Amino acid sequence: MVLRSTRVVTPEGERPAAVAVSGGTIAAVWAYDADVPEGARLVDLGDDALLPGLVDTHVHINDPGRTEWEGFASATRAAAAGGITTLVDMPLNSIPPTTTVENLAVKQDTARGKVHTDVGFWGGAVPGNVKDLQPLHDAGVFGFKCFLLHSGVDEFPQLSPEELADALTELSRFDGLLIVHAEDPQLIDGAPQRSGPHYADFLASRPRAAENAAIEGLITLAKRLNARVHVLHLSSSDALPLIAAAKREGVKLTVETCPHFLTLTAEEVPDGATEFKCCPPIREAANQDALWEGLADGTIDCIVSDHSPSTIELKVKETGDFAAAWGGISSLQLGLPAIWTEARRRGHSVADVARWMSQAPAALVGLSTKGAIAVGHDADFAVLAPDETFTVDPAELYHRNRITAYAGKTLHGVVRSTWLRGELIAENGVTNEPTGRLITRENA
Repeated sequence: MVLRSTRVVTPEGERPAAVAVSGGTIAAVWAYDADVPEGARLVDLGDDALLPGLVDTHVHINDPGRTEWEGFASATRAAAAGGITTLVDMPLNSIPPTTTVENLAVKQDTARGKVHTDVGFWGGAVPGNVKDLQPLHDAGVFGFKCFLLHSGVDEFPQLSPEELADALTELSRFDGLLIVHAEDPQLIDGAPQRSGPHYADFLASRPRAAENAAIEGLITLAKRLNARVHVLHLSSSDALPLIAAAKREGVKLTVETCPHFLTLTAEEVPDGATEFKCCPPIREAANQDALWEGLADGTIDCIVSDHSPSTIELKVKETGDFAAAWGGISSLQLGLPAIWTEARRRGHSVADVARWMSQAPAALVGLSTKGAIAVGHDADFAVLAPDETFTVDPAELYHRNRITAYAGKTLHGVVRSTWLRGELIAENGVTNEPTGRLITRENA
């Protein structure tokens, strides 16, 4: 098969090209007008952009145990419709959490045969499971998530400073990756905690200082232990100078942010609109501008969804109480157009978006055959009509609970189709039967 487009996004940039696929991998990247081999199927994409399939390394699927919140079938179907070909599932909000090899096997058994995309798994670092980290690593998880404050679910407790150091010391033995929800619990506890419908009150309850302090402490610890750490869902632009300085010093630090921090602002959140609640929170427009600058200069490495769904009853409160509502933005199906809408407005290219949402997340977890349109890589593609627009209708989403902060927004970029190892898995919003694989560090 040969896919041809005037806008193929390769590691060298965007150009007209023809991409040859054989046996599920990219066999060649030719000039646009190259002769198509006899017997090969030609898929002419015209001026639609051919991107590497997106890699989303921050997804809460919640299955098993809270399948009414999401589930492998619904989450990966939404991902496929949104141009995502690979995702990595978070270790919490499922029951059991992925904190032992036995629990990992339960999750893998639950997912098997249901996934539309390739799916890998994070392990969890919780109090008392230091002995489980090496076995989980050997079983193929891509790294380990921890919280520095209450996670929102009791079965996944936070690490104390001493437990954090113990876990990171163990991970440094085998070069494991620790990914961290970085907010300082003491600064959160000391912030004003007011219930009610006012978004300004909720924003004040999760101050930037809590992120900044937690990240500073994490950098200090990573530097001392020569360990790999990754900051999850950065929302505070105040932390960018700390992060940039640490990277210059050679600290093994990577950082992600999310579509909602880059496309939504505190100023636009109506009182009572709890669909906008997430932790850390959506902050002000000036903060957002600085996050985009951090992406542009490489201080922030990647953009991933932090898809964190719940039931509508937990997310939407009749009283509009931000304190009581579940915190999380569901955006698996919408992340690519949401980011492209804002990126194009700010002068960025489709190639930039592919780097942030495909190449960099793949590199974060060591997916050497994902994240690029290059010879030898998996033939994973997202086909995007970058100049077309659509208005977000929650009824058209595949998320199990169809509530979104993007409802009614007009976005640029329609995902025409998604391909996994050369097979069409979604076209014009319609998904095919699940053909995704469960992946580990060894078989990715």
